[in-house]
Amino acid sequence: MNGVPEISVHDLPDGAALLDVREDDEWAAGHIDGAVHVPLSDVPARLADLPEGDPLYVVCRSGNRSGRAAAWLAYQGIDAVNVAGGMKAWASAGKPMAADPGRTPTVI
Repeated sequence: MNGVPEISVHDLPDGAALLDVREDDEWAAGHIDGAVHVPLSDVPARLADLPEGDPLYVVCRSGNRSGRAAAWLAYQGIDAVNVAGGMKAWASAGKPMAADPGRTPTVI
C-alpha cells in the first residue's frame, strides 16, 4: 500500500513495537496486548508517544488507516511497516487479544 512495507500477522516478530491507530471505541473492544494506542488523527501531534521500535509496526481494523499512518511515518523518517489485514486478520488467525475490563475482546 503506497509503497509502504507490509507484514502478515503470522510474521510479526515477538516483542514487536506495535502502534494501533484505531479509534477509542475500537481499541476498548479489543486490541493487541502491549500495543500503544494513538488514534490516526492524533499521530502527528503525538509523535513523542509512539513506541520505540525499528521498525514500528502499525495496525488498524483492516489495514487501510494503518497503511496511511505508516506512509506518513515513513515520510517523517520513521521505519514503519503496515500490518496487513489489521485486527481482522489478527483475530481470524486466533491471536490473543485484550480488551477493557468486563469486555470480551472483539474487533469492531
